[in-house]
Amino acid sequence: MSDTSAIRQGGNARLTRLQAALVVARRDFIAVLFSRAFFFFLLGPLFPVVVGALAGGIGSQVQREAVSSEIGLAMSVAENESMLAAHAALREQLGGRLPNLVAIDEAADSEGFDAATVLVEQRENFAAIVQGSLAEPELVGTEDQAKRWQGMISLLAATASGNSPSVFPNTRAELVATSASTERGNRVRTAQAAQFFLFLLTMLLAGMVLSNLVEEKANKIIEILAAAIPMDAVFLGKLVAMLGVSLVGIAVWGSFGLAIWGVAGEAITSSGSMDPASLPAPAVGWPIFLLLALLYFSMAYLLLGSLFLTIGAMAATVREVQTLSMPVTMMQLIVFFIAAYTITQPGTWPELLAITFPLSSPFAMVAHAALQDGLWQHALALLWQGAAVILIVRGGSRLFRTRVMKSGNSGQAKPKRKWPGFANTRS
Repeated sequence: MSDTSAIRQGGNARLTRLQAALVVARRDFIAVLFSRAFFFFLLGPLFPVVVGALAGGIGSQVQREAVSSEIGLAMSVAENESMLAAHAALREQLGGRLPNLVAIDEAADSEGFDAATVLVEQRENFAAIVQGSLAEPELVGTEDQAKRWQGMISLLAATASGNSPSVFPNTRAELVATSASTERGNRVRTAQAAQFFLFLLTMLLAGMVLSNLVEEKANKIIEILAAAIPMDAVFLGKLVAMLGVSLVGIAVWGSFGLAIWGVAGEAITSSGSMDPASLPAPAVGWPIFLLLALLYFSMAYLLLGSLFLTIGAMAATVREVQTLSMPVTMMQLIVFFIAAYTITQPGTWPELLAITFPLSSPFAMVAHAALQDGLWQHALALLWQGAAVILIVRGGSRLFRTRVMKSGNSGQAKPKRKWPGFANTRS
């Protein structure tokens, strides 16, 4: 009674379709947002992120410790000290490119020191060992390590012997602007990242629409709402409510990501993880691009959610809903691959097809925003996608009334017609 009474203004006057949709949206938004299931839904994606970040940090630390950049010095004591002094002098210019040098004391004390034996037996965590003299240094190590450090050892030996300056002059550089081809090639990474996150968030969050519809069909709530207000207003209200809940979830996850980045951003970058700041700027600029990405996510969510509501209208049972949703999910995956393929096909018919087809249009247009400037085409695309949402919602609502509500008032049997002049008598 509360649902039906809330959508009436008084007497027989009913709300407009838009007002009724807003009432349904407010009802579903509050019901889902303050439920325990939504709280655990928010926590779900955070656990893999935390575990992945910890595993990546630990793995990178293990990798850095496993791949050593320490070079052992097995020359005379005086030559070892000269190499260490040259290392300290060149440290400011070359920084982390220089290996760490460690003098091996036993090499100076023992005439029978064998560098190859030390490396094979792994007595120390050395990548290679330098022996011989400053005039003729000899680098003992594997082929990869010898190729990696041979030039640096020659530079250190030459600096230690005084054959080259320890301070290098500053080299002037004349920079040229990057070419158009290079700029577009760099922006492709931004387009691919935007498409991937748009698809991931849409598939992760759009399922809430279907689960909400399945629950209310089982409880007969959807039929009560359909008897009180137009069915397309019910569908539109549910879509808007679930979109609002999804935006709340994205805001929570985004705030959590920013907090993690603020605390451990430097450690994450140094561990080899992708730095968001390394993505090239999109053609329309970051502020407009982020706004367009939010709008295209909303359209992709509404389009997929309206399809899920249409599936609910076609299905008579919960099992049929779950069965019919699988082809739509697979189709959306194919649509994503088509939109990803068109990134490298600007101006061709595959790109025009991906932009025109409603389900692939948000993914194709977010990549278009990263690669090409201009805003008028995005306004047309958003209008077309919004019109497609309305068409799918209206079609789904009609299917619901013809298939689910066709049996009458919530499936109740119609009373038999009584003919005048005849009485039902039984002996």
